[in-house]
Amino acid sequence: MKSTSSLSLIAGTVALAAVTGFAVLTAPGDGDTAKAATAARLPVERSTLLCPAPGLSELSETTYTSFTPVGDGTGEAGTAELVPTAPSEITDGEGEDKGDKDGKKKDDKKDDKKDDKKADAGKPVAALKEPGKPAVAEESGADTPALVGTATGRLAPGWTAQQTTMVEAGEGRGLLGVSCTVPDTDFWFPAASTAKSRQDYVHLTNPDDTAAVADIELYGPKGSLKSEVGEGITVPARSNVPVLISTLTSEAVDDVTVHVTTRTGRVGAAVRAADDKAGSDWLAASTAPTGTLVMPGIPDDVTSVRLVAFAPGDDDADLKVKLLGKTGAITPAGNDGLHVKSQMTASIDLKDLTKGEPGSLLLTPEKDGKATPVVAALRVVRGSGDKQEVAYIPATGPAGARATAADNRSEGSVLSLTAPGAAATVKVTASAGSGGGEKVVKKYTVKGSTTLAVVPPVPSGLKGGYALTVETESGGPVHAARTLTVTQGGIKMFTVQTLPDDGGTVEVPEAVQDLSVLRD
Repeated sequence: MKSTSSLSLIAGTVALAAVTGFAVLTAPGDGDTAKAATAARLPVERSTLLCPAPGLSELSETTYTSFTPVGDGTGEAGTAELVPTAPSEITDGEGEDKGDKDGKKKDDKKDDKKDDKKADAGKPVAALKEPGKPAVAEESGADTPALVGTATGRLAPGWTAQQTTMVEAGEGRGLLGVSCTVPDTDFWFPAASTAKSRQDYVHLTNPDDTAAVADIELYGPKGSLKSEVGEGITVPARSNVPVLISTLTSEAVDDVTVHVTTRTGRVGAAVRAADDKAGSDWLAASTAPTGTLVMPGIPDDVTSVRLVAFAPGDDDADLKVKLLGKTGAITPAGNDGLHVKSQMTASIDLKDLTKGEPGSLLLTPEKDGKATPVVAALRVVRGSGDKQEVAYIPATGPAGARATAADNRSEGSVLSLTAPGAAATVKVTASAGSGGGEKVVKKYTVKGSTTLAVVPPVPSGLKGGYALTVETESGGPVHAARTLTVTQGGIKMFTVQTLPDDGGTVEVPEAVQDLSVLRD
């Protein structure tokens, strides 16, 4: 007879994997007595997301959208709520409150508003009621706090949340979008800057009930930037800490790679990048270092594209640069390759790369069999003069089984689908609207080595916002991004969010091992 403790071990392992996304099952004893376990995929039972504090402008208007696609979640109804953290203070890395840009303390009116935000702490934002229909909430002002969210039951698998902020004018103007992040211990951000024309903040958000301690390292074209204040940054429990990057070093550098790690605990991390001329947007983390990278969703009317890459290991990287366009892959004139020295940031100005057609950038090893891991991101600009607008596109993983862009409106969205290898077929679902409307489903075929940019389907009878979900049905991997554009004062303000796999299922070992050796 099998031990009841053995059966509990199996059940516990499966439950652990469903909640955390990771589990290992090992039977004690001689290795010959255990059969290799096969893997099964189960829907996660719990998801955590973190949304950074939107910014510093009193003119900001932020929309939060929460969404879970219809899928194979557990029978329990569950909940999915984003809860405000305590109002954050800007830090220079040593814990000193920086106040506003001029170093002044906030006035009495702002203090009163902050007190109101404190009163709202703990009140859920955009609470989701059911899969397949997004929940939307709006907040305004400079003191809007970061959000910490948890989804359980059938609302957990594939749960996605996004914040989109409009700042019409003044410092940091633009349309700033970011997908709320999963907490982790390691993040890479190429394309940040410590230049005098930039105000870039790393936002660290702690979801847990104990403090986290983070380190921030900066790397420029000549290597590590000297900093003594980027180490040991305390992020209090369930709070957000914005760190002004330029205060971490005395060196003003145009292209910087930011590396965030934690000594204890875990955080969500994102960079809010603001340019004096081109406005501002969020820079999300690059996918983990790897030899081949895809940056999907470059708009057709860009006036400037800048590629920033970094090799974190001990080896240099030699990369081929390809633009995957409407009809196939092309090599940018004069920029067919990029040499990235070990632990140094490299960059290329690709100018108006797309020449009127949408595309995606593909980086591959120059030599077969020598794939040096790198991270990368694009800084893309639309317009010119005083009508410039900036966005960032980090390297991202494939959409995989399923990926979602939560915030879409009746107009202004463009969906980019890129197949860097073999052709693929994807299913795109426009969800029901947050205020009403019926979902619409459409399938697309993406030819190999091309980018297909489409105006996505809109739910019939749409009221409110809606989500776009991409599912790969056949063929090679597909990388996806959604561009949202809102024209304000004659400026095409825009933001690009990539769509990596939502991690709605996890691989767990099936209980096929012979555990007869475990007896009472």
